[in-house]
Amino acid sequence: MSELKSLSQEAIPAALEKAERYRLLNEPGEAESICLDILKTDSENQQAIITLLLALTDRFEKGYAVSDMQTKELLSRMKSEYDRAYYTGIVAERRAKVKLRQNTPDCRFQAYDLFREAMSWFEKAEAIRPPGNDDALLRWNTCARIITRNNLVAREPEERIEFPLE
Repeated sequence: MSELKSLSQEAIPAALEKAERYRLLNEPGEAESICLDILKTDSENQQAIITLLLALTDRFEKGYAVSDMQTKELLSRMKSEYDRAYYTGIVAERRAKVKLRQNTPDCRFQAYDLFREAMSWFEKAEAIRPPGNDDALLRWNTCARIITRNNLVAREPEERIEFPLE
């Protein structure tokens, strides 16, 4: 493989705009590549970390294998506690939506669990949100509506069968 070329510091703002545009065009692979270039130049760039995380979660729907380790590593690099909580919720919500679309009984239970996990993270984010930022509340409401519309419920706890000892 050829050695990758480095992005200049001055080009980062325009590259971030391009990455976001590619995400909006449903081209998460291109957005991911641009974010990796930005992070090679500025490893702490929070907007690139967030955009990369979102590009990875955009790939959930396309059937690409995105590991929990990848998303957790990006989440750990976020400096803001609010961002960590909010985007952890986003990851869980997007995984839930993929499970829901698989439309099997087990996947519906998994989707419910993931939506509830997302809602828990959104509640954490809501508690520490910046003034005027109700994004976590909006996401929580979306998850609640999806659960209601799709009649999702928690899995019934399995009954334990007791065998008499002889």
